[in-house]
Amino acid sequence: MTFVPPDLMPALPEIFVATMACLVLVIDVYLPEARRTTTLWLSIATLLFAALLTLATAPEARVPGFHGHFVRDAMGDVLKIGVYLSMAAALLYSRDYLRNRTLFKGEYYVLALFAVLGMMVMISAASFLTVYLGLELLSLSLYALVAFDREDGRCSESAMKYFVLGALASGMLLYGISMMYGATGSLNLASVAQAIAGKGDKTLVLIFGTAFLVVGLAFKLGAVPFHMWLPDVYQGAPTSVTMIVASAPKLAAFALTMRILVEGVAPLGADWQQMLMVLAALSIAAGNVIAIAQTNIKRLLAYSTISHVGFILLGFVAGTAEGYAASMFYALTYVLMTVGSFGLLILCGRAGVEIENISDLKGLNDRSPWLAFMMLVLMMSTAGIPFLVGFYAKFAVLQAVVAQGFVGLAIFAVILSVIGAFYYLRVVKVMYFDKAEDDTTLSVSADAQVLMGANGLAVMLLGVYPSGLMALCSAAIH
Repeated sequence: MTFVPPDLMPALPEIFVATMACLVLVIDVYLPEARRTTTLWLSIATLLFAALLTLATAPEARVPGFHGHFVRDAMGDVLKIGVYLSMAAALLYSRDYLRNRTLFKGEYYVLALFAVLGMMVMISAASFLTVYLGLELLSLSLYALVAFDREDGRCSESAMKYFVLGALASGMLLYGISMMYGATGSLNLASVAQAIAGKGDKTLVLIFGTAFLVVGLAFKLGAVPFHMWLPDVYQGAPTSVTMIVASAPKLAAFALTMRILVEGVAPLGADWQQMLMVLAALSIAAGNVIAIAQTNIKRLLAYSTISHVGFILLGFVAGTAEGYAASMFYALTYVLMTVGSFGLLILCGRAGVEIENISDLKGLNDRSPWLAFMMLVLMMSTAGIPFLVGFYAKFAVLQAVVAQGFVGLAIFAVILSVIGAFYYLRVVKVMYFDKAEDDTTLSVSADAQVLMGANGLAVMLLGVYPSGLMALCSAAIH
């Protein structure tokens, strides 16, 4: 037998990011402390060039690679570009935050790049083996980032909770994978789908395997009742790390759900759709109701995330191409709003002062009308107020659900969304109508202002003209 080397072109962006992550690690060792920003700009340049490389090498059709373990397609490319841009924005927002807290170290950016690499592998996974490799690379990087501030006991506690529960979820996912492999004899997702379809009758092993896969995915998404790690990690981690955990990994988790459930175990769709329906309803209900009682702004955004995950899952409940496209649109726009929201929390703080509670935003309009307006736009969009992108994202998902006859589920989601709007409006009320406890004028660097302006503008423009991104998502899914 002769060895046939694999075609590396489909994985060129992954190879580039892996190479640059190692290069940044080596370069940072020889940089003096005064030139530490070189590591930041090199990391951002890596992400932006990776986006250009992904666009330049985008195939016209789906291209498998590495003997069926890897796939390059339009959906993956769109999600990867979302990952690059959101991570680049997160790193830029975090620059002054890290510097003020003596966390401005090269290891932070190396871990961020390896997390991006893990997400890229997850997005392009075409077998259970690649799924697990990408998932563990991402998880290990995030565990280290959450515990990055070694002087803060809360960070260590959050990282430990995240690690223990993450290991439990990985075990569940592995158990489901082993059941699927035992029942089908293959790790390749396409081969697994063919084997399940060829069996005709659903065996108990397949049903249990699907259940364990759904549990593992639900943990990574943060869906109820597998959400217990999310509020504690959001609150305990440094805000810059919370921004990373809350944003780009959700795109990878969406891609993972598409690869495993829609492509891998599609013949069992009737079973996993029922499971996702329960998870979606519980997530929307618990996220919106529990968030009302929160006084910590990061815990509030954590429960907000849980409710949004419920909406993303609703697109999978619909089980149609339109539903999947709506969920993809929702995931992309959710990341856009989340990066902006946490970026604002970072910009509103300063050396020695961190925005922890909702009350810390009192009188923000008096201190910085620009930041207050941007937070207003982001909170209203996240709440689903019309003419902002969050409204259209919810509308597209609900439209796909209603088209499949789940009218009661759609009404339930709408009612809970209206209830959930209360806690977003409370943030707005505090900013505009409460008197500031600290009247210090906020100063924001010019590049952060430009980035925040672009972020807010994107939320508004996509709310008025969502058809372009929606068409891109539909084309990528089809």
